[in-house]
Amino acid sequence: MTDDDFNAFCAALPATTTVNQWGGADVWKVGGKVFAIGGWREREPSFTFKAGEMAFEMLRDQPGLRPAPYLASRGLKWIQHYASPGLSDADLRHYIARSHGLVARGLPKTRQRALGLLAG
Repeated sequence: MTDDDFNAFCAALPATTTVNQWGGADVWKVGGKVFAIGGWREREPSFTFKAGEMAFEMLRDQPGLRPAPYLASRGLKWIQHYASPGLSDADLRHYIARSHGLVARGLPKTRQRALGLLAG
């Protein structure tokens, strides 16, 4: 996945915003809360996303993946795709969409409703 692909995919998710911060990273948010980060690279494009408990345990030791620097060290369940082979583009899109959902569901119901993320 390229940076442009990552940004286009994140932009297509509901109620997202982006800022460029933390040394030039593309930081994607839903309801003001971070769900994905593109940037923070060493050699290849890198993408960071929030993971559920089981996904974090499954992904953390896969080649090209690691607990996200700075975030996981604080006990947060975030994975960074930083090198090949990592995840396929389809799997990366899946986990980024799941991250968006995890973060969106953590917002107060009134905020979810205001953003059009919750019916009613």
